[in-house]
Amino acid sequence: MVDTALFCRYLLVMAGVTYLIRMLPFVLCKRRIANRFVRSFLMYMPYAVLGAMTFPAILYSTSSRLSALAGFVAAVALAWKERGLLTVALCASAVVLAVELLGF
Repeated sequence: MVDTALFCRYLLVMAGVTYLIRMLPFVLCKRRIANRFVRSFLMYMPYAVLGAMTFPAILYSTSSRLSALAGFVAAVALAWKERGLLTVALCASAVVLAVELLGF
């Protein structure tokens, strides 16, 4: 069983590290970033991180890789046609469910 005092220390360290990571860019970069490359890099960074975190979860969240791949293809196809986020998520989930029920 974890000691409460030890847990509070761990929690404070994690909160401090998280706060430092978020606060340091504001302290170090007081003026507007003029470099086009750095600005475009920072603009696309959240999408790259989200994709890197989401893609493995897509492949391993179902009982078979085939249903995960079918849901992924459905989501990409609907997103390519510029459908809304809720529509894409619901249709991809429905495709996964259908493939799972069919026993693939």
